[in-house]
Amino acid sequence: MDKFMSNVKIGPKGQIVIPSEVRKMFNLKPGDSLILLADIKQGIGLNTYEAIASVMKQNPIGFSSEFKETLEKVEEDAEK
Repeated sequence: MDKFMSNVKIGPKGQIVIPSEVRKMFNLKPGDSLILLADIKQGIGLNTYEAIASVMKQNPIGFSSEFKETLEKVEEDAEK
């Protein structure tokens, strides 16, 4: 399986559960860090740091300095 779509609900603490099928697809384990991307026109997405870093290496000009700084902070937080 290389694609998946599902309905998830936001819990009282603002949390969502990532379906087990998706966790298996991406080998996500408890404690892993994900990057949340939000754009008022394009919506919300979750991705791994590695996937975002790979895209940035391919097209470094397409990302703002604010985004790069945020990504660096996320990486630092994930290492803690």
